[in-house]
Amino acid sequence: MLAPALVWSAIGAFLLFGLVLVWNAARANRGTAADYYLAGSGLGGLVSGLSYAATTYSAFMLVVLTGLTWQGGIGALGFELIYFAGLSLLVVFGPRFWLAGKRWGFISPAEMIGARYGSRAVAAAMAAVSLLFLIPYCTTQMAGIGLLLSGATGGGISLAAAVVTGAALALVWTLFAGLRSVAWTDAGQAVVMMVSGLLAVALVVAALGSPSAMVAALSTEDAAWLDVPGPGLWSLGTFLALSVPWFFFAITNPQVSQRLFMLRDLGAMRRMILWVLGVGFVFTLIAVIWGFAARLLAPDLAVPGEATPALLASGVLPAWVSVLLILGILSAAVSTLDSIALTVGSMVARDLLPEGTRDAAQILWGRVVVILVIAFAAVFALRGARIVEQLAALSAAGLAVTVPPVVGAFFWRCGTAAGALACLLGGAALAMFMVMVRGVSVYDPALAFSVIGASVLLFVVVSLATRPRATALDFAGELRAELDAHRVW
Repeated sequence: MLAPALVWSAIGAFLLFGLVLVWNAARANRGTAADYYLAGSGLGGLVSGLSYAATTYSAFMLVVLTGLTWQGGIGALGFELIYFAGLSLLVVFGPRFWLAGKRWGFISPAEMIGARYGSRAVAAAMAAVSLLFLIPYCTTQMAGIGLLLSGATGGGISLAAAVVTGAALALVWTLFAGLRSVAWTDAGQAVVMMVSGLLAVALVVAALGSPSAMVAALSTEDAAWLDVPGPGLWSLGTFLALSVPWFFFAITNPQVSQRLFMLRDLGAMRRMILWVLGVGFVFTLIAVIWGFAARLLAPDLAVPGEATPALLASGVLPAWVSVLLILGILSAAVSTLDSIALTVGSMVARDLLPEGTRDAAQILWGRVVVILVIAFAAVFALRGARIVEQLAALSAAGLAVTVPPVVGAFFWRCGTAAGALACLLGGAALAMFMVMVRGVSVYDPALAFSVIGASVLLFVVVSLATRPRATALDFAGELRAELDAHRVW
C-alpha cells in the first residue's frame, strides 16, 4: 500500500504547478464570453491536441478499460479501437465546425445547431439533452478518483477526501480563467498521463520478465483472454452495444466538439488531430497492456474496477512511479470533469439565458453552473445514487440522439427545426424509458440501435413533413466556397 502522506505531497505539488498555469491564464483573459469559454479562439495545435486528448481519454482508460481488459480480454482493445476510429469524424466535421464558428461567432455546439435550424428551442433542447447525460458522467469521474486514491492507499485516504480533492482541483482549474486555464492545465496533465503510463507499463512488463514472457504467461494461464473475442464478456451483441455509440463520441459530446471552435486556424486543427490520434493510440495500448498485467498479478479481484488500485498497491512498481501514475489518472479525471462543467456552463449561458444577455452575466452564470455541476457530481459519487448510475450507463447511447441533427446541419438541407426537436426529445425520452422503466442493459444492443434508429427516423420523417424556417442558416451552401478554398471535402 502507498503511504497517504506520500500521495498527498504529490497532489500538493501538482496543485502548485496547476496554480501557476491558472494564474498566467487569468492574466491573459479579456473579460468576454468568447474569451472565457473559447480562449479567444486563439489556441495552437499542440495545446489543443493535448487538451482534447486529456479530456477524451479520461479516467475511463486506466480504471474502466483496464478493468474490462482484466475481465474480458482482447475484446477491450477492439472496443477502444472502434472509438479511436471514430476520431476520423474530426477530419470531416472539424473544419466545418471551425468555419461555422468563425463566421457566425458560435460558442457552444448547441448554439450552432440551433442557428442552423433557425430555432432557439432546438439549441435549448440540445443543451438540455447534454445536461441530462453529461452530468451523471461527471459522477463516474468522481467515483473513479475515489476508487483510485482510497484503493491505492488501502483506505488511508478516504473516499470522501478523494472526491473532495477531485472537486477542488476541477473548480480551481475552471473558475478563474475558463477554457484558457483548462486547456493549459489539460496539456500539462496529458504529459503527466503519458509519461506515467509509459513508465508504469514498462516497469510492470519488466517485472514479469519481458514482453515475450508476459505473452507466454498469458498464453499459459489465461489463454482465453488472448483469443478473439475473449472469455465471455465480449459477445457480438455486447461489443456492438458499447462500440456503436462510442464511435460518434467526437460529434456527440459537446465538451470535445466545442474544442473545434477554439483553434486559431485550420492548420492548427490539422496538428491537433494528429496529436489526438498519436496520444490516443499510445494511451489505448497502455491501458490494455496494464489490464493484462493486472490479470497476471491480481487475478482474484472482487470487481474489475479494482485492477489499477490493486497493481498500484502490489509493490511491483517503485513508490514514486505509482504516485506519478496516480497523478496521471487523477489528471485524466479532473480534465474531463472541468471540461464538461465548463461546456455545460457555456450552454446554459448561450442557449438557456435570454438572447442579448451581457458577457459579464454569461460568465457569472457559467461559473455558477460549473460549481453546481461539480458539487452535484461529488455528492452523488459519495451517495452512489442508483438513478445516477443508470443515467451514466446510458450516457453514450443518450448523446447519440444528437447525431442526426449534427450530420443534417452540414449535409442535408431538408432538415428542419421540427425534425431536430422531435429527434432530440423523442430519442432522449426513448433512451430514458428503455433503461429506467424497462431496465434494458447498456450491454444490450437493443438500447443503442433502438435509440439511434428512432432518432434518425424521427428526424427524417418530421423534417420531410415540415418546412425549414426562414431564419435557418444554410451551412452546406454558405461554407462551400471556404471549404473548397481550404481543400476540405
